[in-house]
Amino acid sequence: MSKLTLKEIAAHFKVSVSTVSKAIHDSHEISRSLKAKIQKFALENHYRPNKVALNLVNRNTKTIGVVIPNILNYFFVQVLYGIEKIADARGYNIITCITNESLEKETGNLDFLSAGSVDGIIISSAAEESELDVHAEHLKELSENQIPLVMFDRVTDLVECDKVIVDDFEAGYKATKFFVDTGCRTIAIVTPIDDSIISRLRVEGYKKALEEYGIAFDEKLIVPTDSKEDLELTMSFLLNYKKIEGIMALDEITAVKVMNIVKSRGYRVPEDIAIIGFTNGELSRYVSPALTMVSQHGTYIGEMASKVLINRIENKNPERPYETKIVKTSLIVRDSTKKLQP
Repeated sequence: MSKLTLKEIAAHFKVSVSTVSKAIHDSHEISRSLKAKIQKFALENHYRPNKVALNLVNRNTKTIGVVIPNILNYFFVQVLYGIEKIADARGYNIITCITNESLEKETGNLDFLSAGSVDGIIISSAAEESELDVHAEHLKELSENQIPLVMFDRVTDLVECDKVIVDDFEAGYKATKFFVDTGCRTIAIVTPIDDSIISRLRVEGYKKALEEYGIAFDEKLIVPTDSKEDLELTMSFLLNYKKIEGIMALDEITAVKVMNIVKSRGYRVPEDIAIIGFTNGELSRYVSPALTMVSQHGTYIGEMASKVLINRIENKNPERPYETKIVKTSLIVRDSTKKLQP
């Protein structure tokens, strides 16, 4: 049996579709007698309103747009899980867009989502730090069009909106301090996100910890890498440069790859070289030795971003100040690092 439509009800009563819609929604513009007849007919024939059409009329899609730069990074998988969990509980659907670190693709995604597809947007921008000045103008257009925006992880002060961020400075500081406390003094950073604010903050935290321990900062120990570069060659240069005692890899996949390369060169982990990665995912637990990781609590970040956005959508108070939530990281100590010195 096909679904009864407004058009079919209108044809039955020989009235307009608009009249039927008003009657079903109990409008005072329709006479009580006709309204009662239409409502009774709709009920008896199991009419169900088209939610999409209603949402368009009400300018409310009950849908959230989520824009993330990389689905292969387990951190973003965790965040997405947290966003969806809260959205579902609050009666919202999500549309997920993956930019693959492309600013051009991100701009296209935002244009699509802001054209009435969603009630609000959660985004971790693909823009590098040098690109944020220009890209911020595009993000500002969302608020000008009254589309609520929450930025997470990769954020910028150039855009006034709600934000959920990780304390990346503290994360770099704590990881470096742990290395030194376990006897490592020559500590390298391998970063696949060198041009991001996140990487810069983690390196600043690293520098602060070195300074506190009286260890000189060596710029050559900060090793940028990306998917186009040969990580094995990059690591060869690093390992040949000087004796490395600790390596901090700024994402999980890079940490696993770095450990495999180090072991293939005959180094023991953690006896010769200790390793700490970022994002506490499945890979880090099951490699050998299991990797010590900085947990960014991705699921919690997603839950928080989702709550903040939905509260903003449902409480349309333009005077309500924007808020920035800061999430602290945790160090999950496993076998890829040495034990703390007594």
